[in-house]
Amino acid sequence: MYTVSDLKRGLVLEYEGAPFVVESLQTSSPSARGGNTITKVKMRNLLTKQRAEKSFRGSETFGVPDVDKRPVQFLYSDPSGFHFMDSETFEQFAFSADDLEWEAKFLTEGVEGVRAFYFNQAAVGLELPTTVSLDITEAAPAVKGNSATGRTKAATLETGHIVQIPEHIDQGTRVTVDTRTGEFLGRAKD
Repeated sequence: MYTVSDLKRGLVLEYEGAPFVVESLQTSSPSARGGNTITKVKMRNLLTKQRAEKSFRGSETFGVPDVDKRPVQFLYSDPSGFHFMDSETFEQFAFSADDLEWEAKFLTEGVEGVRAFYFNQAAVGLELPTTVSLDITEAAPAVKGNSATGRTKAATLETGHIVQIPEHIDQGTRVTVDTRTGEFLGRAKD
């Protein structure tokens, strides 16, 4: 059993008889004496892909669903969706673009560390690595001498995702992006 204090981003829990993955959470403590801590959780049903936003008090518990996580390899994307291969069984499966609305922003050929959630032996969702390295395909030209300022500019990555980067970074640079928030972290070291 999980309690509210066990909740964190990426955790899979059983709620109302279905597996849900926690996408984000925010905890608030009321100032009144004796007030219970309230945690607002944004989560997604792995079976229906529906998102839900719920508030829980500190004493609530959740079941542990029968969900496996297995390493998978991203193969390619086409108009029908995103295609993957299970690294253990070599079986191929696909998700539609709607199923991977957030994850699609970080999927490129050769990305490592991707795992799939399996429920009743069927792939129902993805877990991305915490960071990925992507190339900047479109950005305003770098301005010489602006490395000391804190100003940023918009840049489009190879997946189409737009991030804010420092002004001194140029198009064609490989950068590291946090897959949890979608934010620029720095130049890639690879």
